[in-house]
Amino acid sequence: MHGMAQKTAYMGLACAAALILGYIESLFPFFAGVPGMKLGLPNAAIVTVLYLYSWKEAALINLIRILASGFLFGNVFSIVYSAAGASLSLLCMALGKRAGRFSTAGVSIIGGVTHNAGQVIVAAAVVENMRVGYYFLPLAIAGVVTGAIIGLIAGLLADRLRPLLTKKQRER
Repeated sequence: MHGMAQKTAYMGLACAAALILGYIESLFPFFAGVPGMKLGLPNAAIVTVLYLYSWKEAALINLIRILASGFLFGNVFSIVYSAAGASLSLLCMALGKRAGRFSTAGVSIIGGVTHNAGQVIVAAAVVENMRVGYYFLPLAIAGVVTGAIIGLIAGLLADRLRPLLTKKQRER
């Protein structure tokens, strides 16, 4: 496979991996007394794509994953909450990566915490009650822990996959 066809194939695999990880995550609810708490497994694919390509490809994979997961396994509200968290998360991860001061795990931690922040902001707006903000601290702690683990996994994946891609292929 050459150039664009190879990149398209990798993007398809990343999207499929994110969807499968999201489905697996939905089978094993991680509800530690806090609504919306999840492990963030699909983010392993997103962070890997962010490090192999750019924020644009990661955003595309995220968008496809959110819409497909929402229509297959969720509802309109799950799409809205996921989109809010994923948008803020990806923006902050891209900025963290660009700063060059964070490891893959550090960037993923930023993503985990800001994803939860985005969802809490939307929840506060939807229910018109700022008290949902009380959930942010346990969600942020979970975002740090799971973000670190997901980031380590994504870093290993990116390191293993990077040699398969030429610089020209990553830039297309």
